[in-house]
Amino acid sequence: MSHKRIPKRRAAMAAGGVVALGAAAILLPNANASQDGGSSDAAAAPRTLKAADASDLASQLAGMLGDAFAGSYYDTGEQQLVVNVVPGDNNQVIVEAKKAGADVREVDNSMGELRGGASTLKSEATIPGTSWAIDPRTNKILVTADSTVTGEKWDKLESTVQGLGSGMATLEKSAGTFRTFVSGGDAIFGGGARCSLGFNVTAGDGSPAFLTAGHCGVATEQWSDAQDGAPIGTVDQAVFPGEGDFALVKYDDPATEAPSEVNLGDQTLAIGQAAEATVGQQVFRMGSTTGLADGQVLGLDATVNYPEGTVTGLIQTDVCAEPGDSGGSLFTQDGQAIGLTSGGSGDCTVGGETFFQPVTTALEAVGATLGGDAAGGAGDQAGGEEAGGEEAGGEEAGGGDAVGGEEAGGEQAGGDAGAGDAGAGDAGDGTGSGVGGSDDGTGAHDGSTG
Repeated sequence: MSHKRIPKRRAAMAAGGVVALGAAAILLPNANASQDGGSSDAAAAPRTLKAADASDLASQLAGMLGDAFAGSYYDTGEQQLVVNVVPGDNNQVIVEAKKAGADVREVDNSMGELRGGASTLKSEATIPGTSWAIDPRTNKILVTADSTVTGEKWDKLESTVQGLGSGMATLEKSAGTFRTFVSGGDAIFGGGARCSLGFNVTAGDGSPAFLTAGHCGVATEQWSDAQDGAPIGTVDQAVFPGEGDFALVKYDDPATEAPSEVNLGDQTLAIGQAAEATVGQQVFRMGSTTGLADGQVLGLDATVNYPEGTVTGLIQTDVCAEPGDSGGSLFTQDGQAIGLTSGGSGDCTVGGETFFQPVTTALEAVGATLGGDAAGGAGDQAGGEEAGGEEAGGEEAGGGDAVGGEEAGGEQAGGDAGAGDAGAGDAGDGTGSGVGGSDDGTGAHDGSTG
């Protein structure tokens, strides 16, 4: 198979490595153009929107509707933004939301009530192997328990959910086990752990750096792009567990060229900006074990109780992942950086849940910007505005290019270590996203969450 080789010191790592693409052979289509509607008679009809435009509109309406806003999601089939509102005395907010182009529906649970329920779960049912996130499509809290939650732990969780009241939450059982993913293979290495690079960024001091999973950053300080190789990056900041799962690693060589792109093997996808995830949005993940996988965003601000501790503020998806995929880039068809693989349950045979660290939150926390565009401040990104602007390595394919190319076949996994090498409970087994400059030229590989 043909792979794009990226010299180590030129573009040390391209985000979200090349791997087998068979897991999601649909590739990325061109984004649908936004439509503003037709005549004035259709002014209150829902508009047809791209997912990115729907995310922007959702942020605007959340501020406009205030307490009446009860969440939103993107209907991929209709290509419309659905906004939940709690009915009240002032019907004008619903009128205004419809005028803005949203499909408005009235629901029972306010965001305040749903967040209150999540707080109750945190205080009374923080049990390893559980997670919860607000699902705007059902207007409920989706509570999930993995296969380790049995006996008294299950009874405690079930009674807590029931105590929230009828119509407030749903409880589901997952066949897998929540864990951060790790395995052997071609990616980035440090302290016996294998992880992956997420997205190249520019640190606050202007130096080249990259984002990866926080449980990689807390595992060891220095990282290499080859097993037992010389270090190429040093951890600057890391968070895990707690309010996120992200780390900023600065390249040791300040002359390192770190293009803002996802390496897909014989082509790249330019990453122009970081963006907030939207429930219902189609997203794509690259990983060294399973390659390109796709799915939908299921929930935001998710809480996951890993064996190592509780992590909050994550994106919940149905995108499959396996050991070796951790820390991989989560992105959209038009080149928006969405997340970094944190962990989850299941695999790409039976499915499951996978959680991602929002890129916007990580950028804001570490004071970095995506690519080389310092004007795209992290604070703007975290606020829901699309920031970041220009790609750092303009020579590669634009955001409209299809994500795909040739399948990487059996070359992807490396072979340095088996997928089961690291225990799920070891914080040092971090997540990763792909590196693009391996010695053998096989391209970027997404690592694995540890």
